[in-house]
Amino acid sequence: MAKKKALVHVTRKLPDVIETRMMELFDAKLNLDDKPLGKDGLTAAVKETQILVPTVTDRLDAEVLAAAGKKLRLIANYGTGIDHIDLDAAHKKGIVVTNTPDVLTEDTADMTMAIILAVPRRLAEGERVIRTGTWTGWSPTWMLGHRVYGKRLGIVGMGRIGQALARRARGFGLSIHYHNRNRVHSEIEAELEATYWESLDQMLARIDIVSVNCPHTPATYHLLSARRLKLIQPHAYIVNTSRGEVIDEAALTRLLASGDIAGAGLDVYEHEPAVTPKLLELDNVVLLPHMSSATFEGRVAMGERVVVNIKTFVDGHQPPDRVLFEAF
Repeated sequence: MAKKKALVHVTRKLPDVIETRMMELFDAKLNLDDKPLGKDGLTAAVKETQILVPTVTDRLDAEVLAAAGKKLRLIANYGTGIDHIDLDAAHKKGIVVTNTPDVLTEDTADMTMAIILAVPRRLAEGERVIRTGTWTGWSPTWMLGHRVYGKRLGIVGMGRIGQALARRARGFGLSIHYHNRNRVHSEIEAELEATYWESLDQMLARIDIVSVNCPHTPATYHLLSARRLKLIQPHAYIVNTSRGEVIDEAALTRLLASGDIAGAGLDVYEHEPAVTPKLLELDNVVLLPHMSSATFEGRVAMGERVVVNIKTFVDGHQPPDRVLFEAF
């Protein structure tokens, strides 16, 4: 007699190859129209399923998880970040949480480096000039940006993505500085020729480009507060491909509008998908729709990790990417 398949509820549309594999291995309920479930939909899902596969758009707060039935034993998150899941509430309910680390490192580092190049060189502004048909020809003093080579890059969060970014940035002649909760190993520092700053305040006041690459946790909410943002020099730029909540977006917008910060490149926002309206009016800002990890290869790799975590759990073993509550 065939073993009954585990009931798996997938909250968003995933790559076809991943959905096909899930249908083969599990009793999978898919979201073919890709509409976010919302709080009511998530509440209904956690009541009926054994395994939930959410994404960053799904807020699994304490109220939603309180409604979970006894069948729900695993939240196999499709993504690395787990700030949208109340880990304390999941832990108290005995629900295991997994994520998909490592697979998005290179994609996110690629995009971060691209934005670092785009903002000082005013690439988005130049592209808009072409599209609006207002370009009248080359001029020696028009659309001048700033050279990236030789500048100081300050990385906030020297984890996997921060280190991958540092390797790319060195190739463009940037001097690497970083602030991290814990200092990285001396061998990594030597490889990256990176300067460690125990004080984030001191680092922010001395560098030319700030890149936010730390996760969003209660400790990093508004890590770049209004006070800290004012420490950044007027000629400097800030790039965020991590989480919008790490930066006080309203304060950043005011400083960009006043010229107290030269420019910014943002792929994430504090109240996604809403964007502070004033940001849309500023020419010194590159705005992207949370696409740093958006590659075919990355999305499939994420799904493969989710499948491995579920299959391992269903087979009675510890899933390889379990998120330990104690770490938070």
